[in-house]
Amino acid sequence: MLYAAIALTSKQLVETSSRKKKVECLAKLLGELAPDEHAIVARHLSGDVAYKLGIGYATAGELRGRIAPAPTASLAVREVDRRFAAIAELRGAGSGRAKKDAFGAMLAAATELEQGFLGALVIGELRQGALDALVVDAIALAIRVEPRTVRTAYMLAGDIGAVAAAALTEGAAGLARFGLTVFRPVLPMLAQTAETAGAAIASFAGPAALELKLDGFRVQIHKDGDAIRVFSRALNDVTAQVPEVVAATAALAARRLILDGEASAFGAGGRPLPFQDTMRRQGPLTLTVFDALLVDDQTLLPTPAGERFTLVHDLAPALAVPRLVTSDAAEADAYFDAAVARGHEGVMAKALDAPYDAGSRGAAWLKIKKVYRLDLVVLAAEWGSGRRRGWLSNLHLGARDPAGGWVMLGKTFKGMTDEMLAWQTAQFLAREVDRDGHIVYVRPELVAEIAFNDVQRSSRYPCGLALRLARVVRYRDDKTAAEADTIDAIRAIAIRDGVVPA
Repeated sequence: MLYAAIALTSKQLVETSSRKKKVECLAKLLGELAPDEHAIVARHLSGDVAYKLGIGYATAGELRGRIAPAPTASLAVREVDRRFAAIAELRGAGSGRAKKDAFGAMLAAATELEQGFLGALVIGELRQGALDALVVDAIALAIRVEPRTVRTAYMLAGDIGAVAAAALTEGAAGLARFGLTVFRPVLPMLAQTAETAGAAIASFAGPAALELKLDGFRVQIHKDGDAIRVFSRALNDVTAQVPEVVAATAALAARRLILDGEASAFGAGGRPLPFQDTMRRQGPLTLTVFDALLVDDQTLLPTPAGERFTLVHDLAPALAVPRLVTSDAAEADAYFDAAVARGHEGVMAKALDAPYDAGSRGAAWLKIKKVYRLDLVVLAAEWGSGRRRGWLSNLHLGARDPAGGWVMLGKTFKGMTDEMLAWQTAQFLAREVDRDGHIVYVRPELVAEIAFNDVQRSSRYPCGLALRLARVVRYRDDKTAAEADTIDAIRAIAIRDGVVPA
């Protein structure tokens, strides 16, 4: 099949508001594919390339801006996959330039519609709805089975491409092959967001478990006898990078295990180290276990969470995450405040009757995180790509320097509605003072309220600090740039959180 059909389908999904019609559109396409195209197309329409390409936002934007599209479609689905595989194989000196040239050659062979889709795909900005959830439902419709059957296979396989290939080739029999197997990682259960711990507790019918939200990195641990492997949230094998996790698991009595947990680093007094210090291995890692998917021969996915949590505590009391079970909103809020005061990023609230719904971001788990808000000035913006093509999207954020001028603290393209994108593009162009490629520099006049979770050290910006997980809340038309927050406010947060010394 020509790849243009994939890009056209994506465009139709964007333009369709009805979820039912989106699923029908996808199912129709899946039914027209050749068997060796099933996995490729399912991954791409889920926003996954299946290869580590090493092509960033700036590179994709630059190439899209200067490479003219092909007048007619000629790229085939399998050719696109082969080209991506070849790009991923490029290594060593000069590989950055070679990757750029190879992706540029692919774009030169692509039509304008294909260019937009490919550009968004490689930088993870494909926006056509629920992505993999849509593909799951489309596979179910295409082979006439219940969506949950496909969803279960997907959560156990962790690869929408493998599930699509099995289902579309063999039907329900193909899906039945996917089960919980040691050393085959499954997608982790995910959480929705709640504003407060009290509100989270109130959303459950009865008592719920509150636990510390550790700011390390998620690990899924598999054990079979003496063999132990550890996987990341993205299902990559990271066993060699976490010897402390392996050692802690080896000491557990159970013969076979699949555990869900967090690897974190702690400093003096048990205070957690900043996330970037954990990722740079600035201290030894500590394993904290908060769930179990399998213990010996017992598969625990359908087991209520309260029973799973008890098993975790009995199995590994020294590793189990501290928990409070309560139905009292005030007690929950106090638990959150105490967790943040101890340096944690927040708490998790979990329904005690919920199964382990791997790969799902449901309301059975709720995360409540500390959030900082500052009013910052927009210094520049970058032209968007994919669905945001034609809009100024990625904002350069600056704090006011009391001594004069502005201090850049990072960028964000998160939190923006289509209406906001259109409005800010017009406002930025009216304030344009210079351009550099895809960057438009503006007069520092517009103030935006920015929410973020942490401040981290950064060698990229002169002040040595940057915002982590920043997103736009709103524009402050009631404030002038002279009233924006100063760099001193950011430094105060960094000192309080132990990111930099006082």
